[in-house]
Amino acid sequence: MSRPHPRSSLVIDTRDLNRRPGTMHELSRTVTFPDDLGTDVIAIKAGSPVEIEVRLESVVEGVLVTGSVSGTATGACVRCLDPVDLEVDGTFQELFAYADRAAHHHEVGADSDEDEVHELVDDLIDLEPVLRDAVVPTLPFQPVCREDCPGLCSECGARFADDPDHHHEVIDPRWSALGGLLGDDPQEKRN
Repeated sequence: MSRPHPRSSLVIDTRDLNRRPGTMHELSRTVTFPDDLGTDVIAIKAGSPVEIEVRLESVVEGVLVTGSVSGTATGACVRCLDPVDLEVDGTFQELFAYADRAAHHHEVGADSDEDEVHELVDDLIDLEPVLRDAVVPTLPFQPVCREDCPGLCSECGARFADDPDHHHEVIDPRWSALGGLLGDDPQEKRN
């Protein structure tokens, strides 16, 4: 496991807890992510401020990290392509195990899924993966600018919000060949 960069705003030093179970420390921080936090459709953009509230509790196995994260995700409405700004809030709780405790769990096979084990590295906690796991599932799969957004015309791309009466005469393709038999004026063909 690589050592987190101690000067990163997403890394927390836990030496103040002194490995004494019951010791607690709380902090609030404004952080920025080096990469987008989200999906291609909507995300908290890299460099955007994200507020975190964190409570660190020393327990026998390691440090229990409980907190919340909030920020503003930006993207595009999937119906009309207008910009969307969405306030995002997530919560998290993760145990960061001391290296010796984590090694013991691996030896006895207590944790079969290694991806679920978060370890302290030199008393440092990297919050980036935890915050990513807290934020990304809260983002909408298909963001909309408003719940009743009418979207765009599939024929010409016109915004239905600008022209609610917009429509196109669409002839069923099975009958389109018969339309040519009548010409421009159906009354002329009948006489």
